Amino acid sequence: MTQLFVITHVDVMPNFTDDGAKLLRGHAEFAAGLDGVDRIEILQQVHRPNHSELLVVCESEAAYDRYVSDPGTRAFREELQPMLGSPFDDRMHYLLSGPGA
Repeated sequence: MTQLFVITHVDVMPNFTDDGAKLLRGHAEFAAGLDGVDRIEILQQVHRPNHSELLVVCESEAAYDRYVSDPGTRAFREELQPMLGSPFDDRMHYLLSGPGA
């Protein structure tokens, strides 16, 4: 089975930088325990701290579909939605090189 790497760009309005980061951290803790989620990381841009990347590594596309449809993930996205400066930007990838490729 091929792991799926999904990078989601999250752009919150600058006045929501701290609140958005808190929600992202809380979601990462929650999602790390979901079946099929192998890894979850949050990256924050150095010079634009209101821009983050949410990296979710799932065991398969089906596992990612379960993650996205999970009530906790849906609630997280709904709570973050009013803080966003632009829509969520989900990009799906497969690993081409590195450990496990």
